[in-house]
Amino acid sequence: MNERVKYLQSINPFSLLPVEVLQVVAGQLEEVTYHKDKIIYQQEVSKLKGVDIIVEGEYESFFYDSVQNKRLTEHHEPGFCYGGVSVLLNRRQSLRTVIAKKGTVIYFLHRRHFRLLCKEYEDFFLYFTTEFGKRMQNEEFVHFFKRPAALEENYLEADQLYSRKVESIEYRPIVQCHGSTPIYEAARQMAAHKVSCLFVTDEQQRIFGYVTDITLRDKVIARQKNAADNVNTVMDNPIVSINVEAYVYEALLMMFSTKTRYLLVEKQGEFIGFLSRNKLLSEQAQSPLVFIQSVKSALSDDELKRKWDSVPHFVNQLLERGVNAQIANQVVTTIADTIAQKVIEGVIEQVGTPPAKFVFMVLGSEGRKEQTFKTDQDNAIIYEDKANEHREEVREYFLEFATQVSGRLNSIGIAYCTGGFMAQNPKWTHSLSHWKRNYVSWMAESLPETVIHFSTFFDCRFVYGDATIMDELKVFLNEELQKPMDKLFYNMTINALQYEPPLTFFNNIRTFTKNSREVFDIKKAMTPIVDLVRVYALKNRVFEVNTGERMKALRKIDVFTETAYNELYQSYYFLMSMRLKNQATQIIHDKKEPDNYIDLSNLTKIERVTLKEIFKVIGNFQSKIKIDFTNSL
Repeated sequence: MNERVKYLQSINPFSLLPVEVLQVVAGQLEEVTYHKDKIIYQQEVSKLKGVDIIVEGEYESFFYDSVQNKRLTEHHEPGFCYGGVSVLLNRRQSLRTVIAKKGTVIYFLHRRHFRLLCKEYEDFFLYFTTEFGKRMQNEEFVHFFKRPAALEENYLEADQLYSRKVESIEYRPIVQCHGSTPIYEAARQMAAHKVSCLFVTDEQQRIFGYVTDITLRDKVIARQKNAADNVNTVMDNPIVSINVEAYVYEALLMMFSTKTRYLLVEKQGEFIGFLSRNKLLSEQAQSPLVFIQSVKSALSDDELKRKWDSVPHFVNQLLERGVNAQIANQVVTTIADTIAQKVIEGVIEQVGTPPAKFVFMVLGSEGRKEQTFKTDQDNAIIYEDKANEHREEVREYFLEFATQVSGRLNSIGIAYCTGGFMAQNPKWTHSLSHWKRNYVSWMAESLPETVIHFSTFFDCRFVYGDATIMDELKVFLNEELQKPMDKLFYNMTINALQYEPPLTFFNNIRTFTKNSREVFDIKKAMTPIVDLVRVYALKNRVFEVNTGERMKALRKIDVFTETAYNELYQSYYFLMSMRLKNQATQIIHDKKEPDNYIDLSNLTKIERVTLKEIFKVIGNFQSKIKIDFTNSL
């Protein structure tokens, strides 16, 4: 008995318990011996009856992936306690597969005794939850931990859009005719074969065009063309093909980029069939590309509003399927961009062709491709410089243009910016030369107000217009940032450090009361990462706009270590996922306007522990940037 007590005193977390408690625990232990290569627990199958304390030998633990490869293998030596996290946080289900690698002896402690210790001694309990929180910073661990039991449900591994190949789709046989075939005969063949696309061949029997139902409508019936004319006089081209080994998403992207509705399927140099866009999209009913295409096809602002209103439901489904928050952000952003482009094109039809080249750019979270469901308009216009006699005319056009765009976006549900950061504000619609002066002024003055402006407008991204204008602005900024900018970076850092992680001295999450709920502001919790990564990006002239992409670029040039990069990246997107899910729940289930307040009572133990570790990471990051840019702690 005394030997067991001494052993428990020498290992964590039992060393945290009083001696008199260890004496009781020693009497509750059961000694068990396992032979070499004995399977102790199976991932997602075995239910743990308690925890194992290794005395002699070794445990090997790992995850099996979908093809039974070992992943994240770990070896556990004497003194290690296995099973605490599974018992406390995973409904007793073993997280990993465990094998005894040697003649292994363990002390087994039943779960009822273990849980009683956790209930009575907080430090003992925190040992397991803290260790789990650290593991949740590992993206691969999170992936396997969240993986559904059935492979069919595992969208991270088996999402059809990204894993299916073209050969798995039932493509239609090619129906073709010679270019000299009369149009009416081509239409008869299409009707007889029940196809909407007929391919046209030349003298060498090579396909060089095609005719569709739309071709017959637009080029024959609408123009009252003679149906006896050769079909090659109305056919469409070019021919677009894809290899049978390509993935379905590649086929869809090819269709969107080439604006074709039909793809010939090629195998070993020969065409073996064809696919229509409708066929591919019907195969991917839950794909983001389908939803984006439906937005592109919207015919009115009312239809666009209905699409925008349904985005939280759609994106929440992606998150529930395990899609990374960065991808979810990009989906929201792409939909918002598509709506903006549709609105801009509609306004141009109404007010006439622009009198100058211009770019409509988005700013802030939309500029960073990090939109959530609580978002408003942040945009601006840059137009090319014109001769003096045309300046007022050009400016008048774009201010009217911007007012109409902002108004229509607001009616669709992308609300006006309360801070006035919109193109309809005369301050944010100007010529390229004026914008250059703005940036120079903000960098030179480096006052608190101008630092905020510069930060907002550094997160800018092209949405519509002439991209060369934006390119010229970036070249200009790149040159300016090579000049001494210590004051600018100092003030940007000071501005960024005003937000502190909501963690108390005693390692608890700091909350405040809002509508009788104990909450914290997750947007403010994320802000230090966004702001401080931006400072490093500016300092190193990294012109990626997305926070995650900035982190990757800074890692490539060794501004961040591999460890710092992984910690920041995982922390940021864990918070983003929590933020999106919370807002989606408020919209879908609570039927209320979304906000950025997270109610602690709604969080699991796992989420609380992970948040504490994330806030520590942010605090350490802030300490580093204080040294790098302010020379102080």
